Amino acid sequence: MRNKDAPDFRQITDRREMSPELRRELIECWVTVSNAGGAAGFPFPPVGFDEVASVADQLIAGLDPRRSRFLLAFVDGVLAGWLNVRRDVNPLIAHWGTVHHVQTHTDFRGRGVGAALMHRVRDLAREEMGLAQLHLAARGGVGLEGFYGRLGWKEIGRRPGALRLAPGDDRDEILMMLTL
Repeated sequence: MRNKDAPDFRQITDRREMSPELRRELIECWVTVSNAGGAAGFPFPPVGFDEVASVADQLIAGLDPRRSRFLLAFVDGVLAGWLNVRRDVNPLIAHWGTVHHVQTHTDFRGRGVGAALMHRVRDLAREEMGLAQLHLAARGGVGLEGFYGRLGWKEIGRRPGALRLAPGDDRDEILMMLTL
């Protein structure tokens, strides 16, 4: 990604920071990504705005600077991608967080937005959330383990056939970790 095309990032750590316009953009991005076959939490397209809004609203309601935040990537003022990073407050595991719903809007694919999000969440997790590790689960069979692997993530396990997308289409759930 050339610098002039590099996304601008914004964090949302409190539900009051989520304007109705931004909420709509986030949900529309999620609908578009899911309906294009993206592994972003809705495995059975098509999905509609209201279905995604219900889940997005739960995530928004759970925002908290210590436990859950959105990282949003904008290109020329347009939401190009986003993710959610969360940590558990249990002191035994509070040193690591989990990355959820990583997605790049289809209009911005191939422009490095996803990689930029993952680089930025690494810094955010270490510097702002005080985390030592990040974890994520990826759907097998779509090349995600290669994408994350190129960014320094290591596969730490698999749940063979854990995800059933259709009869006869079982995929592995790939567990990955990044040390910060």
